[in-house]
Amino acid sequence: MFSQNDILAKEYLKKGDFEKALYEYKKLYAKSPSNINYIGQIVSTHQQLEQYDEAETFLLKLMTRINYPAFFVELGYNYQLKNDMENATINYKKAIASIDVRASNVFAVARSFQGHSLLNEAVISYEKAMLINPDFNFNLQLAKIYGEQGDIEKMFDSYIRFAESNPLSLNNIKRAISEFISENSANENNIIFRKVLLKKNQQAPNLLWNEMLSWLFIQQKDFNKAFVQEKAIFNRQPDDLGRIEELALIAFNENENDIAKTIFTYIIETAQDSETKLKAHYNLIQLETKESLKANYPAINTKYLELFKEFGTFSQTLKLQMAYAHFLAFYMDDTNKATAFLENTLKLPLTKLQKAEVKLELGDILVLQEKFNKALIYYTQIQRNLKNSTISQEARYKVAKASYYKGDFKWAESQLKILKASTSQLIANDALDLKLLISDNKYEDSLQTALKLYAKADLLAFQNKNEASILLLDKILNEHKTEPIVAQALYKQAQLFEVEKQYEKAEANYEAIIANYRDGILIDDAYFKLAEIYEKKLNLPEKAKALYELIIFNHADSIYFVDARKRYRALRGDAIN
Repeated sequence: MFSQNDILAKEYLKKGDFEKALYEYKKLYAKSPSNINYIGQIVSTHQQLEQYDEAETFLLKLMTRINYPAFFVELGYNYQLKNDMENATINYKKAIASIDVRASNVFAVARSFQGHSLLNEAVISYEKAMLINPDFNFNLQLAKIYGEQGDIEKMFDSYIRFAESNPLSLNNIKRAISEFISENSANENNIIFRKVLLKKNQQAPNLLWNEMLSWLFIQQKDFNKAFVQEKAIFNRQPDDLGRIEELALIAFNENENDIAKTIFTYIIETAQDSETKLKAHYNLIQLETKESLKANYPAINTKYLELFKEFGTFSQTLKLQMAYAHFLAFYMDDTNKATAFLENTLKLPLTKLQKAEVKLELGDILVLQEKFNKALIYYTQIQRNLKNSTISQEARYKVAKASYYKGDFKWAESQLKILKASTSQLIANDALDLKLLISDNKYEDSLQTALKLYAKADLLAFQNKNEASILLLDKILNEHKTEPIVAQALYKQAQLFEVEKQYEKAEANYEAIIANYRDGILIDDAYFKLAEIYEKKLNLPEKAKALYELIIFNHADSIYFVDARKRYRALRGDAIN
Protein backbone atom coordinates (compact mmCIF):
# COMPACT_ATOMS: atom_id res chain seq x y z
CA MET A 1 0.00 0.00 0.00
CA PHE A 2 2.86 2.37 0.86
CA SER A 3 4.37 1.71 -2.53
CA GLN A 4 1.05 2.24 -4.34
CA ASN A 5 0.34 5.50 -2.49
CA ASP A 6 3.87 6.74 -3.20
CA ILE A 7 3.43 6.01 -6.93
CA LEU A 8 0.04 7.76 -6.88
CA ALA A 9 1.49 10.84 -5.14
CA LYS A 10 4.32 11.03 -7.68
CA GLU A 11 1.86 10.72 -10.54
CA TYR A 12 -0.20 13.66 -9.15
CA LEU A 13 3.03 15.70 -8.86
CA LYS A 14 3.95 14.84 -12.43
CA LYS A 15 0.55 16.04 -13.66
CA GLY A 16 0.79 19.23 -11.56
CA ASP A 17 -2.19 18.24 -9.40
CA PHE A 18 -0.54 19.50 -6.21
CA GLU A 19 -3.59 19.38 -3.92
CA LYS A 20 -4.12 15.66 -4.53
CA ALA A 21 -0.35 15.05 -4.24
CA LEU A 22 -0.29 16.89 -0.89
CA TYR A 23 -3.21 14.79 0.37
CA GLU A 24 -1.42 11.54 -0.56
CA TYR A 25 1.90 12.65 0.96
CA LYS A 26 0.17 13.63 4.20
CA LYS A 27 -1.32 10.12 4.42
CA LEU A 28 2.13 8.61 3.85
CA TYR A 29 3.68 10.98 6.42
CA ALA A 30 1.06 10.03 9.03
CA LYS A 31 2.21 6.41 8.80
CA SER A 32 5.93 7.26 8.58
CA PRO A 33 6.48 10.62 10.36
CA SER A 34 10.30 10.47 10.19
CA ASN A 35 10.57 9.86 6.45
CA ILE A 36 12.67 12.79 5.12
CA ASN A 37 11.41 12.24 1.56
CA TYR A 38 7.73 12.59 2.56
CA ILE A 39 8.55 15.63 4.70
CA GLY A 40 10.37 17.29 1.80
CA GLN A 41 7.50 16.61 -0.61
CA ILE A 42 4.91 18.05 1.80
CA VAL A 43 6.95 21.26 2.18
CA SER A 44 7.60 21.47 -1.57
CA THR A 45 3.91 20.86 -2.46
CA HIS A 46 2.74 23.55 0.00
CA GLN A 47 5.18 25.91 -1.72
CA GLN A 48 3.92 24.96 -5.18
CA LEU A 49 0.44 25.91 -3.96
CA GLU A 50 1.94 29.13 -2.49
CA GLN A 51 0.85 27.97 0.99
CA TYR A 52 3.98 29.39 2.62
CA ASP A 53 2.44 29.89 6.07
CA GLU A 54 1.26 26.26 6.15
CA ALA A 55 4.77 25.10 5.13
CA GLU A 56 6.29 27.30 7.88
CA THR A 57 3.91 25.95 10.55
CA PHE A 58 4.60 22.37 9.46
CA LEU A 59 8.40 22.88 9.59
CA LEU A 60 8.41 24.69 12.98
CA LYS A 61 6.31 21.94 14.55
CA LEU A 62 8.55 19.31 12.98
CA MET A 63 11.72 20.96 14.31
CA THR A 64 10.51 20.66 17.90
CA ARG A 65 10.37 16.89 17.37
CA ILE A 66 13.29 16.13 15.03
CA ASN A 67 16.79 17.61 15.26
CA TYR A 68 17.72 17.72 11.57
CA PRO A 69 19.80 20.81 10.68
CA ALA A 70 18.76 20.73 7.00
CA PHE A 71 15.28 21.84 8.16
CA PHE A 72 16.83 25.27 8.85
CA VAL A 73 17.63 25.46 5.14
CA GLU A 74 14.08 24.43 4.22
CA LEU A 75 12.60 26.99 6.62
CA GLY A 76 14.99 29.70 5.36
CA TYR A 77 14.06 28.93 1.75
CA ASN A 78 10.37 29.15 2.66
CA TYR A 79 11.02 32.65 4.09
CA GLN A 80 12.91 33.52 0.90
CA LEU A 81 9.85 32.54 -1.15
CA LYS A 82 7.84 34.96 1.04
CA ASN A 83 10.46 37.67 0.26
CA ASP A 84 11.46 37.71 3.94
CA MET A 85 15.24 37.68 3.36
CA GLU A 86 16.05 38.68 6.95
CA ASN A 87 14.54 35.49 8.40
CA ALA A 88 15.84 33.46 5.44
CA THR A 89 19.43 34.57 6.21
CA ILE A 90 19.01 33.87 9.96
CA ASN A 91 18.00 30.27 9.23
CA TYR A 92 20.70 29.73 6.62
CA LYS A 93 23.28 30.86 9.18
CA LYS A 94 21.81 28.46 11.77
CA ALA A 95 22.13 25.60 9.26
CA ILE A 96 25.79 26.47 8.58
CA ALA A 97 26.50 26.91 12.31
CA SER A 98 25.24 23.36 12.94
CA ILE A 99 28.37 22.13 11.11
CA ASP A 100 30.49 23.61 13.95
CA VAL A 101 28.57 21.40 16.38
CA ARG A 102 28.88 18.27 14.24
CA ALA A 103 30.90 18.32 11.01
CA SER A 104 28.88 15.42 9.56
CA ASN A 105 25.80 17.70 9.46
CA VAL A 106 27.33 19.07 6.25
CA PHE A 107 26.00 16.14 4.22
CA ALA A 108 22.34 17.04 4.75
CA VAL A 109 22.85 20.82 4.98
CA ALA A 110 24.95 21.26 1.83
CA ARG A 111 22.71 18.89 -0.16
CA SER A 112 19.67 20.92 0.87
CA PHE A 113 21.37 24.19 -0.15
CA GLN A 114 22.25 22.67 -3.52
CA GLY A 115 18.70 21.40 -3.96
CA HIS A 116 17.49 25.00 -3.81
CA SER A 117 20.37 26.34 -5.97
CA LEU A 118 21.81 28.20 -2.97
CA LEU A 119 25.31 27.55 -4.25
CA ASN A 120 27.25 30.14 -2.23
CA GLU A 121 25.84 28.71 1.00
CA ALA A 122 26.66 25.16 -0.17
CA VAL A 123 30.28 26.23 -0.85
CA ILE A 124 30.56 27.81 2.62
CA SER A 125 29.20 24.59 4.17
CA TYR A 126 31.60 22.28 2.36
CA GLU A 127 34.62 24.49 3.03
CA LYS A 128 33.76 24.83 6.73
CA ALA A 129 33.38 21.05 7.14
CA MET A 130 36.77 20.40 5.49
CA LEU A 131 38.42 22.91 7.84
CA ILE A 132 36.88 21.24 10.88
CA ASN A 133 37.55 17.70 9.72
CA PRO A 134 40.56 17.39 7.34
CA ASP A 135 39.48 13.81 6.54
CA PHE A 136 36.50 15.18 4.61
CA ASN A 137 37.11 15.77 0.91
CA PHE A 138 34.35 17.69 -0.85
CA ASN A 139 36.51 18.98 -3.69
CA LEU A 140 34.46 17.02 -6.23
CA GLN A 141 31.21 18.61 -5.04
CA LEU A 142 32.88 22.03 -4.92
CA ALA A 143 34.24 21.60 -8.45
CA LYS A 144 30.74 20.92 -9.79
CA ILE A 145 29.33 23.96 -7.98
CA TYR A 146 32.13 26.23 -9.25
CA GLY A 147 31.42 24.93 -12.74
CA GLU A 148 27.73 25.87 -12.37
CA GLN A 149 28.77 29.30 -11.12
CA GLY A 150 31.13 29.79 -14.05
CA ASP A 151 34.21 30.07 -11.81
CA ILE A 152 36.38 27.92 -14.09
CA GLU A 153 39.69 28.45 -12.28
CA LYS A 154 38.28 27.36 -8.90
CA MET A 155 36.55 24.43 -10.60
CA PHE A 156 39.82 23.18 -12.15
CA ASP A 157 41.65 23.71 -8.85
CA SER A 158 39.05 21.64 -6.97
CA TYR A 159 39.06 18.84 -9.53
CA ILE A 160 42.82 18.42 -9.36
CA ARG A 161 42.82 18.68 -5.55
CA PHE A 162 40.38 15.79 -5.53
CA ALA A 163 42.53 13.82 -7.99
CA GLU A 164 45.59 14.49 -5.81
CA SER A 165 44.03 12.73 -2.84
CA ASN A 166 42.16 10.12 -4.96
CA PRO A 167 44.55 8.99 -7.73
CA LEU A 168 42.20 6.16 -8.78
CA SER A 169 39.61 8.77 -9.80
CA LEU A 170 41.99 10.43 -12.30
CA ASN A 171 40.25 9.13 -15.44
CA ASN A 172 36.85 10.32 -14.16
CA ILE A 173 38.35 13.73 -13.38
CA LYS A 174 39.81 13.94 -16.90
CA ARG A 175 36.38 13.14 -18.35
CA ALA A 176 34.80 15.92 -16.29
CA ILE A 177 37.49 18.47 -17.23
CA SER A 178 37.30 17.50 -20.93
CA GLU A 179 33.80 19.02 -21.01
CA PHE A 180 35.37 22.45 -20.44
CA ILE A 181 38.43 22.37 -22.71
CA SER A 182 38.86 22.06 -26.46
CA GLU A 183 41.51 21.18 -29.06
CA ASN A 184 42.28 24.88 -29.39
CA SER A 185 45.26 25.81 -27.20
CA ALA A 186 44.19 29.48 -27.35
CA ASN A 187 40.83 28.63 -25.76
CA GLU A 188 40.44 30.62 -22.54
CA ASN A 189 39.61 27.53 -20.44
CA ASN A 190 42.67 25.68 -21.77
CA ILE A 191 44.87 28.63 -20.75
CA ILE A 192 43.32 28.74 -17.27
CA PHE A 193 43.79 24.98 -16.78
CA ARG A 194 47.42 25.17 -17.87
CA LYS A 195 48.07 28.09 -15.47
CA VAL A 196 46.47 26.21 -12.55
CA LEU A 197 48.70 23.17 -13.21
CA LEU A 198 51.89 25.21 -13.65
CA LYS A 199 51.17 27.11 -10.43
CA LYS A 200 50.65 23.81 -8.60
CA ASN A 201 53.93 22.48 -9.99
CA GLN A 202 55.83 25.56 -8.79
CA GLN A 203 54.29 25.37 -5.30
CA ALA A 204 54.76 21.63 -4.75
CA PRO A 205 56.21 19.51 -7.60
CA ASN A 206 54.19 16.36 -8.16
CA LEU A 207 54.19 13.91 -11.07
CA LEU A 208 50.40 14.26 -11.16
CA TRP A 209 50.76 17.83 -12.47
CA ASN A 210 53.11 16.62 -15.23
CA GLU A 211 50.65 13.88 -16.11
CA MET A 212 47.74 16.33 -16.29
CA LEU A 213 49.78 18.79 -18.37
CA SER A 214 50.71 15.99 -20.75
CA TRP A 215 47.04 15.01 -21.02
CA LEU A 216 46.06 18.63 -21.76
CA PHE A 217 48.72 18.93 -24.49
CA ILE A 218 47.51 15.66 -26.05
CA GLN A 219 43.94 17.05 -26.18
CA GLN A 220 45.40 20.07 -27.98
CA LYS A 221 47.42 17.75 -30.27
CA ASP A 222 50.57 19.51 -29.09
CA PHE A 223 52.61 16.31 -28.89
CA ASN A 224 56.00 18.04 -28.56
CA LYS A 225 54.94 19.65 -25.27
CA ALA A 226 53.33 16.41 -24.11
CA PHE A 227 56.63 14.63 -24.80
CA VAL A 228 58.49 17.14 -22.59
CA GLN A 229 56.14 16.31 -19.71
CA GLU A 230 56.37 12.56 -20.30
CA LYS A 231 60.17 12.72 -20.24
CA ALA A 232 59.99 14.61 -16.92
CA ILE A 233 57.80 11.81 -15.52
CA PHE A 234 60.12 9.10 -16.88
CA ASN A 235 63.23 10.79 -15.44
CA ARG A 236 61.69 10.48 -11.98
CA GLN A 237 60.25 7.01 -12.59
CA PRO A 238 62.71 5.41 -15.04
CA ASP A 239 61.33 1.87 -14.73
CA ASP A 240 58.57 2.08 -17.34
CA LEU A 241 58.45 3.58 -20.83
CA GLY A 242 54.80 2.60 -21.25
CA ARG A 243 53.43 6.15 -21.11
CA ILE A 244 55.96 7.38 -23.68
CA GLU A 245 55.16 4.40 -25.95
CA GLU A 246 51.46 5.30 -25.70
CA LEU A 247 52.19 8.93 -26.62
CA ALA A 248 54.23 7.82 -29.66
CA LEU A 249 51.34 5.67 -30.89
CA ILE A 250 48.81 8.50 -30.38
CA ALA A 251 51.02 10.85 -32.43
CA PHE A 252 51.45 8.10 -35.07
CA ASN A 253 47.67 7.58 -35.35
CA GLU A 254 47.13 11.34 -35.60
CA ASN A 255 49.58 11.46 -38.54
CA GLU A 256 51.95 13.69 -36.54
CA ASN A 257 54.83 11.79 -38.07
CA ASP A 258 57.81 14.00 -37.15
CA ILE A 259 57.18 13.95 -33.41
CA ALA A 260 56.19 10.25 -33.57
CA LYS A 261 59.59 9.48 -35.14
CA THR A 262 61.35 11.55 -32.47
CA ILE A 263 59.58 9.65 -29.67
CA PHE A 264 60.19 6.20 -31.19
CA THR A 265 63.88 7.09 -31.62
CA TYR A 266 64.03 8.21 -27.95
CA ILE A 267 62.51 4.86 -26.87
CA ILE A 268 65.10 2.94 -28.93
CA GLU A 269 67.94 4.94 -27.35
CA THR A 270 66.54 4.72 -23.82
CA ALA A 271 64.94 1.27 -23.45
CA GLN A 272 66.87 -1.34 -21.51
CA ASP A 273 64.88 -4.39 -22.64
CA SER A 274 64.94 -5.77 -26.19
CA GLU A 275 61.14 -6.21 -26.40
CA THR A 276 60.48 -2.47 -25.93
CA LYS A 277 63.27 -1.60 -28.39
CA LEU A 278 61.91 -4.05 -30.97
CA LYS A 279 58.39 -2.57 -30.75
CA ALA A 280 59.79 0.94 -31.25
CA HIS A 281 61.90 -0.21 -34.21
CA TYR A 282 58.82 -1.89 -35.72
CA ASN A 283 56.66 1.25 -35.42
CA LEU A 284 59.46 3.51 -36.67
CA ILE A 285 60.03 1.43 -39.81
CA GLN A 286 56.25 1.36 -40.51
CA LEU A 287 56.23 5.15 -40.26
CA GLU A 288 59.25 5.51 -42.54
CA THR A 289 57.69 3.14 -45.10
CA LYS A 290 54.45 5.13 -45.06
CA GLU A 291 56.34 8.37 -45.75
CA SER A 292 59.00 7.13 -48.17
CA LEU A 293 59.19 7.48 -51.92
CA LYS A 294 60.01 4.43 -54.06
CA ALA A 295 63.66 5.52 -54.36
CA ASN A 296 64.06 5.06 -50.58
CA TYR A 297 62.72 1.49 -50.48
CA PRO A 298 66.17 -0.17 -50.80
CA ALA A 299 67.32 1.76 -47.69
CA ILE A 300 64.27 0.50 -45.78
CA ASN A 301 64.99 -3.03 -46.99
CA THR A 302 68.51 -2.71 -45.56
CA LYS A 303 67.06 -1.52 -42.22
CA TYR A 304 64.88 -4.63 -42.00
CA LEU A 305 67.88 -6.86 -42.62
CA GLU A 306 69.90 -5.02 -39.96
CA LEU A 307 67.07 -5.50 -37.46
CA PHE A 308 66.95 -9.24 -38.15
CA LYS A 309 70.72 -9.32 -37.66
CA GLU A 310 70.30 -7.60 -34.28
CA PHE A 311 67.14 -9.35 -33.01
CA GLY A 312 67.12 -12.61 -35.00
CA THR A 313 64.33 -14.41 -36.89
CA PHE A 314 62.58 -16.18 -34.03
CA SER A 315 58.95 -16.38 -32.98
CA GLN A 316 59.63 -13.28 -30.82
CA THR A 317 60.18 -11.21 -33.99
CA LEU A 318 57.15 -12.62 -35.84
CA LYS A 319 55.44 -9.26 -36.20
CA LEU A 320 58.56 -7.75 -37.76
CA GLN A 321 58.95 -10.73 -40.11
CA MET A 322 55.36 -10.37 -41.34
CA ALA A 323 55.87 -6.63 -41.83
CA TYR A 324 59.00 -7.34 -43.89
CA ALA A 325 57.17 -9.83 -46.11
CA HIS A 326 54.37 -7.28 -46.61
CA PHE A 327 56.95 -4.63 -47.50
CA LEU A 328 58.65 -6.95 -50.03
CA ALA A 329 55.36 -7.82 -51.72
CA PHE A 330 53.38 -4.58 -51.60
CA TYR A 331 56.19 -2.01 -51.87
CA MET A 332 59.24 -3.74 -53.44
CA ASP A 333 56.98 -5.77 -55.77
CA ASP A 334 59.01 -8.90 -54.96
CA THR A 335 56.21 -11.37 -54.21
CA ASN A 336 58.35 -14.49 -54.72
CA LYS A 337 60.88 -13.38 -52.12
CA ALA A 338 58.06 -12.39 -49.75
CA THR A 339 56.35 -15.79 -50.11
CA ALA A 340 59.62 -17.71 -49.62
CA PHE A 341 60.43 -15.60 -46.54
CA LEU A 342 57.03 -16.37 -44.93
CA GLU A 343 57.24 -20.06 -45.79
CA ASN A 344 60.50 -20.15 -43.78
CA THR A 345 58.73 -18.29 -40.96
CA LEU A 346 56.10 -21.07 -40.87
CA LYS A 347 58.91 -23.54 -40.01
CA LEU A 348 59.50 -21.77 -36.67
CA PRO A 349 57.91 -23.19 -33.47
CA LEU A 350 54.75 -21.07 -33.65
CA THR A 351 51.39 -21.33 -31.89
CA LYS A 352 48.23 -22.10 -33.91
CA LEU A 353 47.27 -18.41 -33.78
CA GLN A 354 50.72 -17.27 -34.94
CA LYS A 355 50.63 -19.72 -37.85
CA ALA A 356 47.20 -18.40 -38.80
CA GLU A 357 48.54 -14.83 -38.82
CA VAL A 358 51.38 -15.85 -41.18
CA LYS A 359 48.96 -17.72 -43.46
CA LEU A 360 46.67 -14.69 -43.56
CA GLU A 361 49.57 -12.57 -44.82
CA LEU A 362 50.56 -15.30 -47.30
CA GLY A 363 46.99 -15.34 -48.59
CA ASP A 364 47.05 -11.57 -49.06
CA ILE A 365 50.30 -11.80 -51.06
CA LEU A 366 48.73 -14.47 -53.30
CA VAL A 367 45.70 -12.22 -53.84
CA LEU A 368 48.15 -9.45 -54.75
CA GLN A 369 49.49 -11.83 -57.43
CA GLU A 370 45.89 -12.69 -58.41
CA LYS A 371 46.50 -16.33 -57.47
CA PHE A 372 43.06 -16.47 -55.89
CA ASN A 373 42.66 -20.25 -55.62
CA LYS A 374 45.98 -20.67 -53.79
CA ALA A 375 45.02 -17.80 -51.45
CA LEU A 376 41.70 -19.52 -50.71
CA ILE A 377 43.58 -22.64 -49.56
CA TYR A 378 45.42 -20.65 -46.86
CA TYR A 379 42.27 -18.78 -45.76
CA THR A 380 40.31 -22.07 -45.56
CA GLN A 381 43.06 -23.70 -43.45
CA ILE A 382 42.73 -20.85 -40.94
CA GLN A 383 38.95 -21.32 -40.76
CA ARG A 384 39.35 -25.05 -40.22
CA ASN A 385 42.11 -24.82 -37.57
CA LEU A 386 40.70 -21.94 -35.49
CA LYS A 387 36.93 -22.24 -35.79
CA ASN A 388 34.78 -19.35 -34.46
CA SER A 389 37.81 -17.19 -33.60
CA THR A 390 38.15 -13.58 -34.75
CA ILE A 391 41.00 -14.51 -37.10
CA SER A 392 38.82 -17.30 -38.56
CA GLN A 393 36.10 -14.72 -39.29
CA GLU A 394 38.71 -12.44 -40.80
CA ALA A 395 39.84 -15.33 -43.03
CA ARG A 396 36.23 -15.89 -44.12
CA TYR A 397 35.98 -12.20 -45.03
CA LYS A 398 39.18 -12.55 -47.06
CA VAL A 399 37.62 -15.55 -48.85
CA ALA A 400 34.62 -13.38 -49.73
CA LYS A 401 36.87 -10.51 -50.84
CA ALA A 402 39.03 -12.81 -53.04
CA SER A 403 35.87 -14.28 -54.63
CA TYR A 404 34.57 -10.76 -55.22
CA TYR A 405 37.88 -9.70 -56.84
CA LYS A 406 37.71 -12.56 -59.34
CA GLY A 407 34.03 -11.89 -60.13
CA ASP A 408 32.45 -14.80 -58.25
CA PHE A 409 29.82 -12.57 -56.61
CA LYS A 410 27.43 -15.39 -55.66
CA TRP A 411 30.01 -17.21 -53.52
CA ALA A 412 31.22 -13.92 -52.04
CA GLU A 413 27.66 -13.06 -50.97
CA SER A 414 27.14 -16.46 -49.32
CA GLN A 415 30.23 -15.86 -47.13
CA LEU A 416 29.27 -12.28 -46.35
CA LYS A 417 25.80 -13.31 -45.15
CA ILE A 418 27.43 -15.50 -42.47
CA LEU A 419 29.77 -12.67 -41.42
CA LYS A 420 26.93 -10.22 -40.73
CA ALA A 421 26.71 -11.90 -37.31
CA SER A 422 30.46 -11.72 -36.67
CA THR A 423 31.54 -11.09 -33.07
CA SER A 424 33.99 -8.51 -34.47
CA GLN A 425 32.01 -5.34 -35.19
CA LEU A 426 34.65 -4.17 -37.65
CA ILE A 427 34.44 -7.39 -39.70
CA ALA A 428 30.62 -7.37 -39.51
CA ASN A 429 30.51 -3.76 -40.80
CA ASP A 430 32.97 -4.46 -43.62
CA ALA A 431 31.03 -7.58 -44.59
CA LEU A 432 27.75 -5.66 -44.66
CA ASP A 433 29.26 -2.88 -46.80
CA LEU A 434 30.63 -5.35 -49.35
CA LYS A 435 27.38 -7.35 -49.42
CA LEU A 436 25.36 -4.18 -50.08
CA LEU A 437 27.78 -3.20 -52.86
CA ILE A 438 27.27 -6.57 -54.58
CA SER A 439 23.50 -6.91 -54.01
CA ASP A 440 22.76 -3.31 -55.06
CA ASN A 441 24.60 -3.66 -58.38
CA LYS A 442 24.40 -7.29 -59.54
CA TYR A 443 20.93 -7.08 -61.13
CA GLU A 444 21.38 -3.88 -63.14
CA ASP A 445 23.30 -5.67 -65.91
CA SER A 446 22.99 -9.42 -66.59
CA LEU A 447 26.69 -9.52 -67.50
CA GLN A 448 27.56 -7.51 -64.36
CA THR A 449 30.06 -5.53 -66.45
CA ALA A 450 30.17 -2.42 -64.25
CA LEU A 451 30.41 -4.45 -61.03
CA LYS A 452 33.28 -6.52 -62.49
CA LEU A 453 35.09 -3.34 -63.51
CA TYR A 454 34.59 -1.91 -60.01
CA ALA A 455 35.90 -5.11 -58.38
CA LYS A 456 38.95 -4.94 -60.66
CA ALA A 457 39.52 -1.27 -59.67
CA ASP A 458 39.19 -2.30 -56.02
CA LEU A 459 41.82 -5.01 -56.56
CA LEU A 460 44.18 -2.52 -58.22
CA ALA A 461 43.83 -0.24 -55.18
CA PHE A 462 44.65 -3.24 -52.93
CA GLN A 463 47.73 -3.82 -55.11
CA ASN A 464 48.86 -0.20 -54.49
CA LYS A 465 48.24 0.57 -58.19
CA ASN A 466 46.26 3.71 -57.44
CA GLU A 467 46.68 5.45 -60.79
CA ALA A 468 45.47 2.37 -62.70
CA SER A 469 42.52 2.04 -60.30
CA ILE A 470 41.59 5.72 -60.83
CA LEU A 471 41.64 5.25 -64.63
CA LEU A 472 39.44 2.15 -64.43
CA LEU A 473 36.95 3.98 -62.21
CA ASP A 474 36.91 6.75 -64.85
CA LYS A 475 35.81 4.11 -67.37
CA ILE A 476 32.85 3.19 -65.12
CA LEU A 477 31.92 6.87 -64.72
CA ASN A 478 32.04 7.47 -68.48
CA GLU A 479 30.49 4.25 -69.78
CA HIS A 480 27.94 3.36 -67.08
CA LYS A 481 26.52 6.78 -66.19
CA THR A 482 22.96 5.56 -65.52
CA GLU A 483 23.87 2.68 -63.20
CA PRO A 484 23.69 2.84 -59.38
CA ILE A 485 27.38 1.92 -59.02
CA VAL A 486 28.35 5.44 -60.14
CA ALA A 487 28.03 6.87 -56.61
CA GLN A 488 30.25 4.10 -55.22
CA ALA A 489 32.79 4.65 -58.04
CA LEU A 490 32.88 8.40 -57.30
CA TYR A 491 33.45 7.69 -53.61
CA LYS A 492 36.18 5.08 -54.17
CA GLN A 493 37.94 7.37 -56.62
CA ALA A 494 37.75 10.28 -54.17
CA GLN A 495 39.45 8.14 -51.51
CA LEU A 496 42.24 7.30 -53.95
CA PHE A 497 42.62 10.98 -54.90
CA GLU A 498 43.12 11.69 -51.17
CA VAL A 499 45.82 9.00 -50.92
CA GLU A 500 47.53 10.61 -53.92
CA LYS A 501 47.11 14.06 -52.26
CA GLN A 502 44.95 15.32 -55.17
CA TYR A 503 42.52 17.06 -52.83
CA GLU A 504 40.77 19.29 -55.42
CA LYS A 505 39.87 16.20 -57.47
CA ALA A 506 38.61 14.42 -54.34
CA GLU A 507 36.56 17.55 -53.53
CA ALA A 508 34.93 17.44 -56.99
CA ASN A 509 33.93 13.78 -56.53
CA TYR A 510 32.42 14.33 -53.09
CA GLU A 511 30.51 17.35 -54.41
CA ALA A 512 29.17 15.22 -57.28
CA ILE A 513 27.83 12.66 -54.75
CA ILE A 514 26.22 15.45 -52.69
CA ALA A 515 24.65 17.06 -55.78
CA ASN A 516 23.36 13.89 -57.45
CA TYR A 517 22.95 11.20 -54.78
CA ARG A 518 21.53 13.10 -51.81
CA ASP A 519 19.22 10.21 -50.90
CA GLY A 520 21.90 7.51 -51.22
CA ILE A 521 23.69 5.66 -48.43
CA LEU A 522 26.98 7.49 -49.11
CA ILE A 523 25.68 11.01 -48.46
CA ASP A 524 26.90 11.28 -44.84
CA ASP A 525 30.27 9.74 -45.85
CA ALA A 526 30.62 12.39 -48.57
CA TYR A 527 29.69 15.23 -46.20
CA PHE A 528 32.20 14.11 -43.56
CA LYS A 529 35.11 13.33 -45.90
CA LEU A 530 34.66 16.61 -47.77
CA ALA A 531 34.44 18.51 -44.47
CA GLU A 532 37.75 16.92 -43.40
CA ILE A 533 39.40 18.03 -46.66
CA TYR A 534 38.10 21.59 -46.19
CA GLU A 535 39.24 21.70 -42.57
CA LYS A 536 42.58 19.87 -42.69
CA LYS A 537 43.85 20.18 -46.27
CA LEU A 538 42.32 23.22 -48.00
CA ASN A 539 42.07 25.51 -44.94
CA LEU A 540 38.38 26.36 -45.51
CA PRO A 541 36.97 26.04 -41.96
CA GLU A 542 33.65 27.77 -42.69
CA LYS A 543 32.86 25.32 -45.50
CA ALA A 544 33.83 22.43 -43.22
CA LYS A 545 31.62 23.78 -40.42
CA ALA A 546 28.59 23.95 -42.76
CA LEU A 547 29.03 20.28 -43.75
CA TYR A 548 29.49 19.09 -40.14
CA GLU A 549 26.30 20.97 -39.32
CA LEU A 550 24.40 19.09 -42.06
CA ILE A 551 25.43 15.77 -40.47
CA ILE A 552 24.38 16.97 -37.00
CA PHE A 553 20.91 18.14 -38.05
CA ASN A 554 20.07 15.73 -40.89
CA HIS A 555 21.96 12.52 -40.09
CA ALA A 556 21.73 11.90 -36.34
CA ASP A 557 22.04 8.13 -36.94
CA SER A 558 25.31 8.49 -38.87
CA ILE A 559 28.51 6.85 -37.60
CA TYR A 560 30.09 10.29 -38.10
CA PHE A 561 27.59 12.11 -35.86
CA VAL A 562 29.74 12.26 -32.69
CA ASP A 563 32.90 13.29 -34.55
CA ALA A 564 30.98 15.83 -36.66
CA ARG A 565 29.53 17.46 -33.52
CA LYS A 566 32.96 17.58 -31.90
CA ARG A 567 34.61 19.11 -34.99
CA TYR A 568 31.72 21.58 -35.47
CA ARG A 569 32.01 22.83 -31.88
CA ALA A 570 35.79 23.13 -32.17
CA LEU A 571 35.48 25.17 -35.38
CA ARG A 572 32.79 27.33 -33.81
CA GLY A 573 35.18 28.03 -30.94
CA ASP A 574 32.99 26.66 -28.15
CA ALA A 575 34.57 26.76 -24.71
CA ILE A 576 32.85 23.50 -23.86
CA ASN A 577 33.96 20.54 -25.94
